[in-house]
Amino acid sequence: MKIKFKALASLAVISITTLLLGSCTADADSSGLEYMPDMYRSPAIEPYVDYGEVRGRENKDMKMKISALVPPMGTVPYFGTDSTTVNLMLPYFRKANVAFRETHGLYGANLSIVDEYALAIADKNPLKLTAENAESIFKQGKELYTAMCQHCHSEKGDGNGPMVLSGAYAGVPNYTDRAALSDGQMFYSIYYGKGAMGSHSSQLNKKEIWTLVHYVRKFQNAEYGKFDATGAAVVAMQASDTLVKK
Repeated sequence: MKIKFKALASLAVISITTLLLGSCTADADSSGLEYMPDMYRSPAIEPYVDYGEVRGRENKDMKMKISALVPPMGTVPYFGTDSTTVNLMLPYFRKANVAFRETHGLYGANLSIVDEYALAIADKNPLKLTAENAESIFKQGKELYTAMCQHCHSEKGDGNGPMVLSGAYAGVPNYTDRAALSDGQMFYSIYYGKGAMGSHSSQLNKKEIWTLVHYVRKFQNAEYGKFDATGAAVVAMQASDTLVKK
């Protein structure tokens, strides 16, 4: 019995020693032996993944290369086959002014020497608001506004959000006083930024920004987005059919 116990103990010591030594490596950057790497090293291409080492295969030429790169300019993601949705999500045809390169950090962007914010006054909201979709659009608008805008513009849109009240920012506009702005100007301001506000084009897609435009209109007129028994809008809206570049 003692002989068997010693044999088992010796085998256990050898196994543990082998496992520990096998986890060691001369590479100072290595984490050692990986247990079940498929659980956390995906073979599919993903951002923020070290493609220098995938499934145990090491490619030293890629070890120091960044994998999370911005898509080439003009790249259009796949949004299905619905023409209305596709047109809505096409790249924004308005350009930021060249001054935005320094003021808003839009280096490498396709800029214009023309003040296209002034041109955007003619642009209408292509996300048409109807009696059937109004509730869902305003619900999503509230979620987006709470996450992206409320900290500065406040829950009521009066420009007295927590960041302003703390003294961190000043000069945030009161949305209730901006009813004269067109839908296109509001979109342009959110997409590229305006004044102290930076561009939100990397955080929000075009449909989400147009949704926010609808939601902000609600601050300016509580009747906005309401419809009568015939389905007609109680308040005249600037929304129209999908606007595309001509």
